[in-house]
Amino acid sequence: MAVKELRAPEPSAAALSAEVDRLTEKGLADLGFQDAELEKTARLTWKINVLKKEKKAIIPAHVYQRAEVILGVADMIGDSYKLAKLCAESRAERVVFCGVRFMAETAKVLNPEKEILLPAPEAGCSLSESITAAQVRALRSTHPGAPVVTYINTSADVKAESDVVVTSANAPKILRKLYETHKKIVFIPDEMMGRNLARELGKTLGNELVIWEGSCMVHDNFDAASVEFYRKMYPGVKILAHFECSPGLVSVVDFIGGTGDMMKYVDDNKAPAYMLITECGLGDLARTRFPQKAFVPMCRLCPHMKATDLSRVLRALERPAASSRIDVPEAIRERARRPIERMFELAEDGSAS
Repeated sequence: MAVKELRAPEPSAAALSAEVDRLTEKGLADLGFQDAELEKTARLTWKINVLKKEKKAIIPAHVYQRAEVILGVADMIGDSYKLAKLCAESRAERVVFCGVRFMAETAKVLNPEKEILLPAPEAGCSLSESITAAQVRALRSTHPGAPVVTYINTSADVKAESDVVVTSANAPKILRKLYETHKKIVFIPDEMMGRNLARELGKTLGNELVIWEGSCMVHDNFDAASVEFYRKMYPGVKILAHFECSPGLVSVVDFIGGTGDMMKYVDDNKAPAYMLITECGLGDLARTRFPQKAFVPMCRLCPHMKATDLSRVLRALERPAASSRIDVPEAIRERARRPIERMFELAEDGSAS
C-alpha cells in the first residue's frame, strides 16, 4: 500500500499558541524546554497530529523515545508487549512506529495488511543483532526437545525459529509455565536476563536453562558498586533496575522488572525518591507522569531509540522513503506470528503464576 506525498499545512498563530500550551501542560517545560524550543516543537507536533488523521495513521512510541515524541504525537505509549498488542487491535491503515526495527517488524508480523513505517530506518538494537536465525537452528540441534524462548528484542527471522516470545515483564511467568512440562529451556539472546531468570526461578545454567551471550548496550554498562553511594546520598531511595541489567546490580536493588513494572511500582509506593536504572526515556516519562514524586537520575541514552525525532516522524508521514517501509516475507511472517501469539496466550493465562 503506497503512501502518496501529502504535505501538512502550517498552523495559524492561534493554533500554534494552543499547541504550545498543550505541550507545556503535558510537562515538556518541566523537562527543560525553553520558549523558543517549545514553539519549534509545537509547530512540528501540530503538523504531525493533523497529518496522521488524514493518513489514517497511528503513532505508537516506546517509553525510551524522546519526550517530545511521547508527549507530543504518540497515540499509544508502552513497552514492546503493550505496543505489539495495541497495534494488532488498531483499525488504522498505517503505523508510524517510534521505536527500533525489531519493534516495527513485530508490528508488521501482526498487521500484514497495514503499512508500517519506521521514521529512523537505521535504528537497530544490540540484542537483536547478537543472534541470527541460523544460530537458533544450531541451538535447537544441540538441545533437541528443549523449547526456544526468545526475548522480544529480536528480528522476525529469529522469532520465526522460536517456540514462544517473551518480554522482560512476562518472562518469569512464561518460563514457569514451560517448566511444568520441560526440564530444559533455551533462552535467547540476553545473557544478563537469562542469568537473572535462572536466579529467580532456581534453575541451573547450562543444564536447566541454556542462555546466549547477547547484551543490551545500555543496561550492560550500569555499575553495581555505585548503588551503595546513592543510598547514602538519598536516604530511603527506592532503586529499580531493568531485567537486562547484570545479576550483580540486580542483587542490590529494591525491585527488578520491565519498564511497565517499574512505572507501576512508582505509582503504588511512597518513597522519598526513586532511581530508575534503565534508558533515560523512562525517567523523563516518570517525571511527567508523577510530577509530585522525586527521581534520582541514573540512566544511559540509547542512540537507537533517540534516532527518532519529530522531523523524521513528519517526513515519514509526508513523503516516506522506501527504506522506512518495513516488510517481512510472508513465509517468515507466518512462522514469527505463532510464537508471538503463544506469548499472548501464556502471559494472559491465569493458571501461569
